Amino acid sequence: MIVIDSASPVPPFEQLRAQLAGQIQDRTLAVGTRLPTIRRLAADLGLAVNTVGRAYRGLEEAGLIETRGPAGSFVSAAGEQGRERARRAAAEYADVIAGLGIDTTEAIHIVQAALTQRVPEAG
Repeated sequence: MIVIDSASPVPPFEQLRAQLAGQIQDRTLAVGTRLPTIRRLAADLGLAVNTVGRAYRGLEEAGLIETRGPAGSFVSAAGEQGRERARRAAAEYADVIAGLGIDTTEAIHIVQAALTQRVPEAG
């Protein structure tokens, strides 16, 4: 279930993109799942078509979905590659942290700060 919080400082397209990405990453949306059309999802969520389109483009750029022309948009197997890339990056980060002598708690705080201070791309 997707919920858009109109009072949130996070733009609706980013809320949608993040929620769909989360559902893909936690496998709630399995590889091969057909997503609703942009128009249908926009109508269901009370969003502009361009807002949903922007979220879908972000998911496609991240390799989480693929658009197959008139057949629609589907959860991509490339999402698994993204998960593996994230796992490798985390392992590299863990090596750097260990080399610097930073404890686990501080290392996690560093990652949380980096994730929460991320600025969504404009466009």
